[in-house]
Amino acid sequence: MRGDHICKMATVSLWSCVSKMPPEHFEKVYHEFPRNMRGLLGEWLEDQPWEFIDENDHSCTELAGALLQKLVEELERLIGSGGTDGQWPVQFMEPFKQICLQNPMKIVEIFRNILEGETMVVLKQHPRLKLTFSQKQENIQFNFHILILQNKIKGASILQQQLKRSKENLSFLEGIQGLAHLQTQWMLLVKEAFDLLVNVQYHSIKKLNMWKRQQQMAGYGAPFDENLIPLQESLETVFAIYCELDRTVKDMIAIGEQVPPELLEQINESLGNLVKSSLLVDKQPPQVLKTQTKFQASVNFLLGFRLLGGVTKMPTVKATIITERRAQELSKALPNESWNDGSGDIENGKSTLEITPTTRTCGAVFKNMLLKKIKRCERKGSESVTEEKCAILFVAEINLNSSNVTYVIQALSMPVVVIVHGNQDNNAKATILWDNAFAEVERRPFFVEERVPWAKMCQTLNLKFVSEVGSKQGLLKEHFVFLAQKIFNENSLNEDDFKDRTVSWAQFNKEPLRERNFTFWQWFDGVVDLTKRCLKNYWSDRLITGFISKQFVHKVLSTQPDGTFLLRFSDSEIGGITIAYVVRGSGIDGFAQIQNIQPFTAKDLQILSLGDRVRDLKVLKYLHKDKPKDEAFEKYYTKKTSNLSGYVPAKITIGLDGDNDSPQSNPFSVSGFEVADACEVIHNPSPNALHPSLYPHSPANIYGPDPLINVNVHQSPDAYNPFITQNVYPQINPYGPNIRFSGTPPSYPLPAAHVSPNTPILTCEPMTDMTETSMDESNYLDSLLDWDWESKLACSDSDISSMNL
Repeated sequence: MRGDHICKMATVSLWSCVSKMPPEHFEKVYHEFPRNMRGLLGEWLEDQPWEFIDENDHSCTELAGALLQKLVEELERLIGSGGTDGQWPVQFMEPFKQICLQNPMKIVEIFRNILEGETMVVLKQHPRLKLTFSQKQENIQFNFHILILQNKIKGASILQQQLKRSKENLSFLEGIQGLAHLQTQWMLLVKEAFDLLVNVQYHSIKKLNMWKRQQQMAGYGAPFDENLIPLQESLETVFAIYCELDRTVKDMIAIGEQVPPELLEQINESLGNLVKSSLLVDKQPPQVLKTQTKFQASVNFLLGFRLLGGVTKMPTVKATIITERRAQELSKALPNESWNDGSGDIENGKSTLEITPTTRTCGAVFKNMLLKKIKRCERKGSESVTEEKCAILFVAEINLNSSNVTYVIQALSMPVVVIVHGNQDNNAKATILWDNAFAEVERRPFFVEERVPWAKMCQTLNLKFVSEVGSKQGLLKEHFVFLAQKIFNENSLNEDDFKDRTVSWAQFNKEPLRERNFTFWQWFDGVVDLTKRCLKNYWSDRLITGFISKQFVHKVLSTQPDGTFLLRFSDSEIGGITIAYVVRGSGIDGFAQIQNIQPFTAKDLQILSLGDRVRDLKVLKYLHKDKPKDEAFEKYYTKKTSNLSGYVPAKITIGLDGDNDSPQSNPFSVSGFEVADACEVIHNPSPNALHPSLYPHSPANIYGPDPLINVNVHQSPDAYNPFITQNVYPQINPYGPNIRFSGTPPSYPLPAAHVSPNTPILTCEPMTDMTETSMDESNYLDSLLDWDWESKLACSDSDISSMNL
């Protein structure tokens, strides 16, 4: 296990993995070179470019000889310092030196085969290291190619010096023959160097484009290393080689030699492409961009430190917003062609490039940009404004006085969707997520496939969920089955039925889900937002099943004991979580009924946490499977705190509609009379909870029991006054329940009933919203207690005498 942990590190070396694996795995690898000798060379051996040495290239063979000389020096150093521990006897050094001198390519081949064999064995055990090893090999290859380039250019310079001397010293005939040969050799070396340099540049820009793609993927949660220093160093190295090559060609022209004009043109064109590719957006603007809202961005000119180090007036970068069609036209434009007119008006859209000497970087920061307005383009078919993609274009002109050349450099931001109102945000995020997740590295702006593999969609949803919620717990296989059921409108429980399917943009965020008025993305985004705001820790502790259908809940809970429950995200409500629990009839084998409590939204959970709701609901006993709820949720219960304010503490609790349980203690009291338990309020009531006289034809409650919050109306013993509780009644009516009134009982003003879908509703008669009444409750009670009861009572003589009055 210890070896596995080390091998997963980003800076892992091949030998660090090999040395921790059983030696028998490598029996076929070391038949030409002993394992203990390989161990002595460690990382040094795998850091050398054995794989890229070509025996048919003279420059490569020269470098191979120099490399083997370093190897001999390294071994002699180890022997001299005692680092070999006797594993490499001194007498073996001389034969090894001879082999290196006589047949160096044989040693190169042995080491190449050893490293290839080790890599194959290690990747079988640790396949995730493939990317790490390939990146390391790319760096080795780049450095090796730079050595080859320097060697070739150096050779061309030597030939040039020979040409110069030949012109001065040789006779006419000998000069012609000698010069022709030297010119041919020079031209061959320069052409080889240029071709290799173009190849190195191609791979460097490809790595730069990969960095941009990873930056875009980070928009939905993919890992991303934003460090640009290695890329900047590689581009600066390529630029330096171009400068050396350009100087070599110009020196050749200076001594009167003819150089093909197309060679200089090709060099200048390639150099220009390198310079233009080195401007990028390192801090992207918001991809959902609202008009009249300030935003920031910044650009990085990777060659700026080399090109602009001595410039007195730094160039200005201008930002404009362009449409997708303009971006496509720009990708086909001539090298120095650009647009100054955009599709909108950006305020504070100019910034000056600045050099930071400590980091050797050059860039421009746009701190307070503001998109004042946007010119919409014609949309395709049923495309909405939230599907229309734009981009911020950053443009600057670079004037190089040393070469009298002007470069127009430009960088395009990632796609943005411009909105004018917050209610467009959700659909705009869907457009951006689809583009970020499924765009190709090099594409026509901003093309993305209309259908993508379901497997890639699962990866995207998982990364989005984990990054947004901020939890290490991702989605499970069974969660993806449920999501597939939802988006494909199918009920299969077999994962294999979905793995080869594709999902369309329309299924993702255009077509509403079955029997719903919202799309798959709108529902999923609501779940993400709810979990991020209120349920992160519960999800991280795996207390929430979450993604499971109501039908499958019945299958899961129907065999469980009474009171077993689980938490799932609501199917019918965006951003809701519900509790499903089993209720069993009498007896061990009693009939199981599955109840689903009305979903809680983020607003509900901000009033009373999920943990406290689970605690208060007595019907909930065991979290699936068989875990007592107090054991699972206790750390989320609100702890009692000492009351130092002098006030009687109050609390909010939850119950179920029809549940006879009532709080054991009353949080409020006035002169010994219970007041706070006077009414119980339903939050987000179902139609059944509404007053029957107001809604005689209300439909059945689709959620089962309603959660009740606050305090409940008790059954009043006084038929004339429903506000009198069991505790208050004996104290205000001391003469007993069998008396009668000779007059009409006092009439007190009651607030008008107020019923609306978003207003708490009383479950007692009359239907009165205590939260919106203007009645002064304390005055009401004072009047009640001060009422002249004796003057209003008419009793018989026998009744009065029996009362001992």
